[in-house]
Amino acid sequence: MGRSPCCEKAHTNKGAWTKEEDERLVAYIKVHGEGCWRSLPKAAGLLRCGKSCRLRWINYLRPDLKRGNFTEEEDELIIKLHSLLGNKWSLIAGRLQGRTDNEIKNYWNTHIRRKLLSRGIDPATHRPLQGPADVSFVKADEKGASLIRKEDEQKSNNSSSSNSNSRSSSDEPKRWRCPDLNLELGISPPSHQEEDSEEDLMREELGLCFRNGLLEFR
Repeated sequence: MGRSPCCEKAHTNKGAWTKEEDERLVAYIKVHGEGCWRSLPKAAGLLRCGKSCRLRWINYLRPDLKRGNFTEEEDELIIKLHSLLGNKWSLIAGRLQGRTDNEIKNYWNTHIRRKLLSRGIDPATHRPLQGPADVSFVKADEKGASLIRKEDEQKSNNSSSSNSNSRSSSDEPKRWRCPDLNLELGISPPSHQEEDSEEDLMREELGLCFRNGLLEFR
């Protein structure tokens, strides 16, 4: 069995509320309080649904309603509460004096979502759209780029040094070198080989003389 309807909808008014209906509702609540919304319409002499009376009172007629645009402080409070409570608009409205849950929900969908997106924040998760993983990836890319730059510099330095060496080596054959000449002239004594050859000749001559009996001893 489902829940019974709050009133006979066949005999209730629908559409916009009139000024007279608003006055009756306000006058009754001032005297009797809010009470039971199911029995309030009949007691106040209104041909309205109990739910319609409750929404009309909460959203438009209660005296503590705050009119006008939302302030910057209210925006930041709504953002903070939404990050904690999510889409529980009634709980959020309970912490903003004079604001209704329906009003806050509409304001969230029309203004605050755009504000968060312009800040680069996801309205659902309240986190940056480029998560921390993307940030670390960018940092890794920066480190990789710096390493690549260092490697390129080392390669360029090595290539420049090799080019300079190749230039120096290629320039060497083109240079004219003066041969090392010893221009000092002098008379050097005969070498040991020449002395040995002279002694051998003298020995041979002496040997011939002995053989021929030409050598005389004095």
